[in-house]
Amino acid sequence: MDKTYFGTLYVNGIVPVAVIKDEKTAVPLAAAILEGGIDCIEVTFRTPTAAKSIELIHENFPEMLIGAGTILTGEQAETAARAGASFVVSPGLSLPLIKECNAAKIPLIPGVATATEVITAMENGVTAVKFFPAKQAGGVNYLKAISAVFPDVKFMPTGGIDLENLADYLSISTVFCCGGSFMFKTDDYKKITELSKAAALIVKSKREKRYFYV
Repeated sequence: MDKTYFGTLYVNGIVPVAVIKDEKTAVPLAAAILEGGIDCIEVTFRTPTAAKSIELIHENFPEMLIGAGTILTGEQAETAARAGASFVVSPGLSLPLIKECNAAKIPLIPGVATATEVITAMENGVTAVKFFPAKQAGGVNYLKAISAVFPDVKFMPTGGIDLENLADYLSISTVFCCGGSFMFKTDDYKKITELSKAAALIVKSKREKRYFYV
């Protein structure tokens, strides 16, 4: 695991998850969350503009950590990496994808929702996973229960995260960051900045500015 990217995600505590339909909005959107105190973003590969959006953000904000989400294939992972992504995230656990990303030396955070999937991830050398969809899979209480069994695994809950429950998820010792799209439910960049600032304040209140690695 790339400690630089992992540490950055931990310090931010929240990684904004963006579905960018128009590449022209990529740069102002990234600028808005940067102004809000968050210097990482996950751009999902749900739209044909994803790779170009990552490229534009990387060119304009080289200091920003960029991830690519909804990665389903090794080809998508390599496309994202070429565009400027430092890590990729998958909604589920795919052993072929793990192997392909390992071969290409692209950090991957695969999705899990059950103890069986966590064990399978560990058996394949993965110790940082995305708990998805967090709310629908059981929320904070479920994650507390399952993570207690796997103290050496770090979790990134994503799905249904908002300002109301962010602190609860961050209170779980095995959670290294959360994924959330709540700041993008508006087209108002000033509002995006305000929501990002609010999230950053919650993170600051819940943990010290320190790093830990898997």
